[in-house]
Amino acid sequence: MVLFDRIPMPVAVCDPYGTVRLANAALAAEWGTTPGRLRGRDMLDLFPPLDAAQVERIAEALKLRRRSRYTVSVTWRDTHGARRQGELIVDPVSDAPHALPDLLVMLRTAAASPADPVAPAPAAEALHPNEERILALLAAGATTARAARETGLTTDGVTYHLRRLSRRWGAANRTELVARAYASGVLVSGVWPPRVASSEPGTGAPDGNSAAT
Repeated sequence: MVLFDRIPMPVAVCDPYGTVRLANAALAAEWGTTPGRLRGRDMLDLFPPLDAAQVERIAEALKLRRRSRYTVSVTWRDTHGARRQGELIVDPVSDAPHALPDLLVMLRTAAASPADPVAPAPAAEALHPNEERILALLAAGATTARAARETGLTTDGVTYHLRRLSRRWGAANRTELVARAYASGVLVSGVWPPRVASSEPGTGAPDGNSAAT
C-alpha cells in the first residue's frame, strides 16, 4: 500500500466494471481530495471518455478474456474548472484466468492547450517554509519525530504546524493534507523524492521508508 501510494503517476485499481477499489494520492490530487473518497466511484464518471467506442471495445475484449493493454482518451474539468485532457491506460490484472479481471488504470495527462489554458489557482496566503518542508517530508513517509529532526523543530512544533495546516485547508488527516499540498501546487507532482514547488531540484524531502504517524 505504501509503495502504491508513492507512485507519482495517477493510478487506480478498479473492478471489471470500472468502479474504483483503490486509488493513489496522485490520482486523488487531480480532484483535490483523498484516495479513500474516490473508492466506489466510477472511473469513467471521474474521467469521461471522448470516444465511447473505445470503452465498448475494452468491455468486449474482457468478455473474451483478452489481456492486452488498452487506452481510452478522456477529458474532465479540474478543481479550478479548467478543461483537461489525457489518456487512461488500462491493464487487466487477475490471478484467476477464467474470471473477469480487475483493472489497473493509469492516467496520463496531456499538456494544457493554448486555446484552453489551465486557470490559475486563487491567491492564497503563503505557507511558512517550515510548513512546506514538513509537507514534503510527510509525502515521503516521514514520522513526526523525523520531521522534527529534519526541520530542527520539536515534535510539538511539527504538530503545531500540522494542526494549523489542517484547519486552514479543512483536512481531516495527514493523507488529505498531502493530497491538498499536491493539488494546490505546493508540492511538485510527478517527482520523487517529494519537493516543494519553490525549491530547487534535489532540495526536497530525503528518501526514507518510515511510515507517517
